[in-house]
Amino acid sequence: MLEGTIRNINYRTLGIALPNNKNSPKNINFQRSEQSKDSIFFRDGVRQIDFVLSYVDDMKKDSDIKAERRREFELNLRKTGLELEIEDKMNSEDGKTFFVKIHAPWEVLVTYAEVLGIKMPIKLSDIPRPKYPPLSYMLGPVKLPANVKYPHPEYFTAQFNRHRQELFLIEDEATFFPSSARNRIVYYILSRCPFGIEEGKKKIGIERLLNSNTYLSAYPLHDGQYWEPSKTPTHINERYILRQNWARFSYFYKEQPLDLIRNYYGEKIGIYFVFLGYYTEMLLIAALVGLACFIYGLLSMENNQSSNEICDPDIGGQMIMCPLCDEVCDYWRLNTTCLHSKFSHLFDNESTVFFAIFMGIWVTLFLEFWKQRQARLEYEWDLVDFEEEQQQLQLRPEFEAMCKRKKMNPVTKEMEPYMPLCHRIPWYFVSGATVTFGMALLLSSMVSIIVYRLSVFATFASFMESEATLQNVKSFFTPQMATNLSGSCLNCIVILILNFFYEKISAWITKMEIPRTYQEYESSLTLKMFLFQFVNYYSACFYVAFFKGKFVGYPGKYTYMFNLWRSEECDPAGCLVELTTQLTIIMIGKQLFGNIHEACQPLIFNWWRRRRTRTHSEKLYSRWEQDHDLQVFGQLGLFYEYLETVIQFGFVTLFVASFPLAPLFALMNNIMEIRVDAWKLTTQYRRPVAAKAHSIGVWQDILYGMAIVSVATNAFIVAFTSDIIPRLVYFYAYSQNSTEPLSGYVNNSLSVFLIADFPNHTAPMEKRDFTTCRYRDYRNPPDHENKYVPNMQFWHVLAAKMTFIIIMEHIVFLFKFLLAWMIPDVPRDVVEKIKREKLMTVKIIHDFELNKLKENLDFEYGTIKDDIVEDNRSVTDKTSI
Repeated sequence: MLEGTIRNINYRTLGIALPNNKNSPKNINFQRSEQSKDSIFFRDGVRQIDFVLSYVDDMKKDSDIKAERRREFELNLRKTGLELEIEDKMNSEDGKTFFVKIHAPWEVLVTYAEVLGIKMPIKLSDIPRPKYPPLSYMLGPVKLPANVKYPHPEYFTAQFNRHRQELFLIEDEATFFPSSARNRIVYYILSRCPFGIEEGKKKIGIERLLNSNTYLSAYPLHDGQYWEPSKTPTHINERYILRQNWARFSYFYKEQPLDLIRNYYGEKIGIYFVFLGYYTEMLLIAALVGLACFIYGLLSMENNQSSNEICDPDIGGQMIMCPLCDEVCDYWRLNTTCLHSKFSHLFDNESTVFFAIFMGIWVTLFLEFWKQRQARLEYEWDLVDFEEEQQQLQLRPEFEAMCKRKKMNPVTKEMEPYMPLCHRIPWYFVSGATVTFGMALLLSSMVSIIVYRLSVFATFASFMESEATLQNVKSFFTPQMATNLSGSCLNCIVILILNFFYEKISAWITKMEIPRTYQEYESSLTLKMFLFQFVNYYSACFYVAFFKGKFVGYPGKYTYMFNLWRSEECDPAGCLVELTTQLTIIMIGKQLFGNIHEACQPLIFNWWRRRRTRTHSEKLYSRWEQDHDLQVFGQLGLFYEYLETVIQFGFVTLFVASFPLAPLFALMNNIMEIRVDAWKLTTQYRRPVAAKAHSIGVWQDILYGMAIVSVATNAFIVAFTSDIIPRLVYFYAYSQNSTEPLSGYVNNSLSVFLIADFPNHTAPMEKRDFTTCRYRDYRNPPDHENKYVPNMQFWHVLAAKMTFIIIMEHIVFLFKFLLAWMIPDVPRDVVEKIKREKLMTVKIIHDFELNKLKENLDFEYGTIKDDIVEDNRSVTDKTSI
């Protein structure tokens, strides 16, 4: 029996199929000359390529050291049981790149599947899949074929154990472990394989070899070409299926094959697409409600009393407004902003309050239902008992290189590199100073934009204002609007430029901190990048929403920035429309640039790389070379995808009261984003190494924080940026007209200033016959004993604004807490399914062990019985003698 086992192992090690083995595949006498450029097998056509390493044999001074490291590394890989096959550089397209193909045989797979705790099927599940809701037949065009959406049946699973192989449903050893599990196992070995000893320390891991350019790249192969199915009947090209049913822009309305994505790319990438798809579905509800609010504003535009009064020649046409800047600006009539006030009503109407409250509740439902979706996903993808993988706790090569001391790890009980806190504090100070300087630089860029707006406003006002402004001429492009549009466009360009530089700075700062593990590195980078992007993208919106027009002063006593430029004023209709403009330009500009960049960059880089490397077109352009010429997704590939989504989430929630169409634009972007990400992953990037994850990680905490902040920001926008609260105060407390309560509101909201009170350096150079002008504020008139002092209505409006903020926040937070309490984190049916699977798994394993014990007992009993019979015969024979 032992001889047969050894013989089988030797055969498998050589890659030769046994006659009765289930994995006896294709043609053993496979010739190199017959090998297709699409082959994903060794030259024998039997062993599948699970991983590829590439290197160039350069002639630099350290080439001998690198060659020795590679020799030692590959020797140690063979000792672990991996099988290697090297392609000489003469067979490669560029004539200088070596490729090391790696195959993991069955013994290696079962050993490390047990080490990694990979769950594999033990029995078909008797729990039915979730049923489609009623009227689901109406969603027929959106659904994918069942064999694409659910590529495999549902199973009860258990952690693999190589001593219990008979327990698992192994129909074919070659396909039992999916390709994602195979490349994950191989990468686990690569990341822990030693390649030498330097200065008394053992050097391990493929990452260190990649950082030192000993190897150029390390990557798993794609299943095949994305434009054609597999030509081998026993091999399924999942890449082609994903391309046909997922990574196509014409399928933008289709659901995603999430199980297939998970099988091919692993859980970590799969959960990102689950989250993006779920977020997009929830945006559909917010987009419909926001669109309804916009339509309401559109339909009620002509009946808006404030706009009608501003546009009326007998009301707005008779109101002379104070100059918008010193000396060069002239007086102007209120009705010249007629079109601007009508446009403002689209986003500043009664539905604004409703939509702000609705979005506060929507974001709570979004996060609570995501918890449930995540819990359901953990069950469906066997992540219930998931623990952080050891590879996420692996020391970074940079950390090991910088450390000169060692310390006992209390968990592993092994000596590992250690850096005392006193040695790291200087780096933390440098990092903190750099972050502070970067934030100050970001704020200074925003101040520069404000200075630009202040400096060009007088220019716009000087040539846009003329005698026409004192006539009844209506114009949409007022000096405020022209300044806001140009400033917003400039701000968007500056944001995109600064974002590029701060990505590099954040990565550099994080490396300076010398994080111990990759997990610490990613967490530190996440904090910095989010802070930078938060300030970069949102600072201009915060300025328009909460600072512009709030500290202007009044005619004769204006406030000045740096004693040079007069503070910006809001339009008589309010600052909300300017916030809407700012938000629209930045949000849409970022999304357009991001999608174009994501789609074009890998396409152009891959074209150039193929053009540069394919110097010998007569040679075989093999699968490993094709994948080698693709872009690298990298360890931080998902980080930037999550960051982009979270920043968009901020636009949708933090300032949505000013722009109800923001969810609609985000929805359209995300529908395209899903297909762009799918397309580039499937066609333009090397296949990432599969990794496990049971949640979106730290991003979930960031989303919760932004959800809480959004309640406050939207309450303040409605109170201080919108004009709804002053209108309500006038409606209930100051209106004299019972039939039309808002009649006279415009006149009431504008205070009177005596032109004679203008200081000489602020009065317009051209003298007019007017004695008074109007400005937006609640102050006593010139004939009052306390002239230009805030009147009682000012305090009533301020009290109403503060009351509204308190009431709205309490209402939304009350709903948030109630919904969080009412909606369980884990759905009841998922809890029952988890219990059922655990029960069945324990029962199956118990029955298996019991049967095995009985077989052993029967065998031992039979052996003992045979021995007794033999002994009795011996005794009988002796007696007869």
